[in-house]
Amino acid sequence: MLHEITGTVVRGNRIGRTLGFPTANIPLAGEVSVRDGVYAAQVRVEGLSCPAMVNIGTRPTVGDGAGRFAEAHLLGFEGDLYGKSVTVILLEYLRAERRFASLEALRCQLAEDRCTVTEYFENGR
Repeated sequence: MLHEITGTVVRGNRIGRTLGFPTANIPLAGEVSVRDGVYAAQVRVEGLSCPAMVNIGTRPTVGDGAGRFAEAHLLGFEGDLYGKSVTVILLEYLRAERRFASLEALRCQLAEDRCTVTEYFENGR
């Protein structure tokens, strides 16, 4: 485990959902001593534990300057997490956060990231 973050899920701008990657957005208050980027993670909510890909950072492609967030895309999860407390357990750093030239370029990278995270969990890490 690299780091653990607990927080309440807030409404985002719903861009991830339109790209096919809905996220649970957790504002990062204060200093969270973890580098910005994409991680393989586990997310715990209401007794469930779900594998996830998580971006930590300021969302340079779609961010509105609203601060630093943990954005968790839970693999295989469907449901409403707004207002719920979740714990994000960062397991492995995958890549740095970066700005993409278009939403399509972002969507393609997210698809690659999801494959990487799926392989991470399939390999029993």
